[in-house]
Amino acid sequence: MLTHIKELIRQNAEKLRLHWPEAPLGIYSAGLGQRDTAQITFAGIQSIHRQEVGHIDLVLIDEAHLVSHRNEGIYRAFINRLSTTNPRLKVIGLSATPFRLGHGLITDKPAIFDDILEPVSIEELTAWGYLAPLRSKVTHKKLSADGVHKRGGEYIEKELQQAVNTNDNNIQVVDEVLRLAGDRRHWLFFCAGVDHTERVAEILRARGVKAEAVTGKTKDRDRILEDFKAGRITALTNPNVLTTGFDYPDIDLIVMMRPTMSPGLYIQMAGRGLRPKSHTDHCLVLDFAGIVEQHGPITAVQTPRKPGEGVAPSKICPECDEIIHASLKACPVCSYVFPVKEKDPMHLHNDDIMGDGGKTMAVNSWAWEVKTSRKSGIDMVRVTYFGALSDRPISEYLCLLHSGYAGYKAMEALKMIASKSGGDYMDCESLEELAKRMVQSDPPTEIVYKRDGKFYRVIDKIWGEKEVVAFVDEKDSDFIWF
Repeated sequence: MLTHIKELIRQNAEKLRLHWPEAPLGIYSAGLGQRDTAQITFAGIQSIHRQEVGHIDLVLIDEAHLVSHRNEGIYRAFINRLSTTNPRLKVIGLSATPFRLGHGLITDKPAIFDDILEPVSIEELTAWGYLAPLRSKVTHKKLSADGVHKRGGEYIEKELQQAVNTNDNNIQVVDEVLRLAGDRRHWLFFCAGVDHTERVAEILRARGVKAEAVTGKTKDRDRILEDFKAGRITALTNPNVLTTGFDYPDIDLIVMMRPTMSPGLYIQMAGRGLRPKSHTDHCLVLDFAGIVEQHGPITAVQTPRKPGEGVAPSKICPECDEIIHASLKACPVCSYVFPVKEKDPMHLHNDDIMGDGGKTMAVNSWAWEVKTSRKSGIDMVRVTYFGALSDRPISEYLCLLHSGYAGYKAMEALKMIASKSGGDYMDCESLEELAKRMVQSDPPTEIVYKRDGKFYRVIDKIWGEKEVVAFVDEKDSDFIWF
């Protein structure tokens, strides 16, 4: 099991011990002060790539996007040497960002990997409870990288720091964070460089926030991280050193102050907030650097382009929030026609980092009915929400009899609806009986929905007290109108 930093080596070994206490496990890492090999060895590539390790059947690489797509670098050299001993060597790479800036997917040849297995998505993992959702708010302050040159497809760090690390920028960002943070406990700031990191920490402390800067030169890093996890420190600032290898689930506020051209870095930063938490159900992301607008929701980040392809100009459809090529006159998803003289840049709806923002409709009533899928022949329940006469009815389907994730998702949705509406579904013997019972319960007061291809998808339901306003008829006091 290979990776590039000691924190990941330690974490991966600990996870295996958790599931298999008696595993024949060794750790080979100069950073951890251990040089033990076994049937299963967790190793730092820098420490082991020149060592003779004998016959190896399987190599697992964590953060596999760091493996060069060319036949060069220490990972490729080490794997080539192992394959001379065992031509049947298998290599599996693990990564949440299976692409390389300036190259494309890590399966694009001459890369070593042949295929990408994507059994589940971020949305599915969130629905199952393995990940916590992210929430984002539009920030008033915006940090600009205008005029900053690029090298290797990314902003030059020295120029980027000069552009964003100003006293005025830093004070405005910190003050806005303090207004929006609420009761969140563990804040993580991503800054443009070491100087920027230290300056933001200073301003936080001046505002009464317990904050520390963590950089590659920080000597008491372990102590600072332990204090952060224990709640003795509220905020950490860092220049992208607390991305891969930093695993603390209870981070509930991420502040992005570093513009980046890299979708991989964006996902790594936002990913620090995806772990399920002990004290809240989500993580707030405040994006002052315009990263969400540039790269899109983390559920739909585009693969970076290869050299020479450039950056395709794009715009956002105001009807369905689809990111499309700037030259298109009509949205290929919802058929929205752009005004001929449209010149203003368009923006993501509320900087929606999870990609699930939509429109709201007040609900007056609902209908439940059983339908049969034309594709599978399996019965399912259709729930239709009705608003005002001018509103389009919005439907969703509960595939309760389907197997796998579709059935699981439908049952979880039914449980939630029943708990909010007062409906009873526990002893229903058929979908028809379920529909008759549930239609008599209280519908949500509002739904949030968005277009999904040719149809609409309900993404949230809200139950609340409806406001009742009474007017006394001045002509006849016996009548009260509601």
